Amino acid sequence: MRLVRTALLGLGLSIFGLLPAQAQMETREGIALQNQILQLRQEVEMLRRGGTTAMPAPMAAPSALGGRPVPPGGAPQTELVGALLDRVSRLEEELRSVRGRAEQSEFRERSLQERLQKLEGDIDFRLQQIEGQRQGSATPPTRAPATAAAPPPAAPAAATPAAAAPAALRRPPQRALADGQAALGRRDWVAAEAAAREVVASRDAARAGDAQILLGAALAGKRDFAGSAVAYDDAFRRSPTGSRAPEAMLGVANALIGLNNNRDACNQLNDLRTRFPALRGAVAERAADARRRAQCR
Repeated sequence: MRLVRTALLGLGLSIFGLLPAQAQMETREGIALQNQILQLRQEVEMLRRGGTTAMPAPMAAPSALGGRPVPPGGAPQTELVGALLDRVSRLEEELRSVRGRAEQSEFRERSLQERLQKLEGDIDFRLQQIEGQRQGSATPPTRAPATAAAPPPAAPAAATPAAAAPAALRRPPQRALADGQAALGRRDWVAAEAAAREVVASRDAARAGDAQILLGAALAGKRDFAGSAVAYDDAFRRSPTGSRAPEAMLGVANALIGLNNNRDACNQLNDLRTRFPALRGAVAERAADARRRAQCR
């Protein structure tokens, strides 16, 4: 059992190790873009203070002005400033995009940490359960010589409460899902999250998507928008053409709005409109409201 636990934890750590490298790469890209923006701002300040004569000749090259040729005598100051400001705007837009991708990498990293911790807890619980059952089954033979006159059924009766206790705590996945929906309706986010995770842990494939959507709603209620986005995304990936796929995509968009990442939220809502052009009802109304909150064009 310890070998199984070590192997599972090693697998989780190997998956978890992939994301920091990606986040580091995107951070380096963001730093490079910031340096370019600062350099261009310095050039704009030089133009504003000293005019065109303060600019060295290489700065008027076509590559610095977006590919437009410049006469040898120098372009007017307004054109140079305008071209540099356009380039600064483009670089700032790229920097915002890099920051958005870095935020997504961060909340995926946090989600993997939570999953790894949950996996470790589940393995410990299973091992304790198995060890308890082994100890319970090994106890009667050691007591047999001292209680030779006792009737044989006494040993199973002593082990029955330990075996029955975990069974009493279990709920069928369908019942756990219904209890979680009821808890969500009364804004009991903790109970709703616990019920959703219980269904996910049961590996009931028929209800896994519903459980992920319930988990995303519960985490959004707790303002854990990063975890909510991951849960909704998992639900969508399980059934990208299912009946609840639009709800899952909308959940991801709302979580991104909660993370102040309106740009990616609008991209998600545009993708939702493309995939499901005939969307109607409550989900369509909620999608329209999300577009207003994210100020999508």
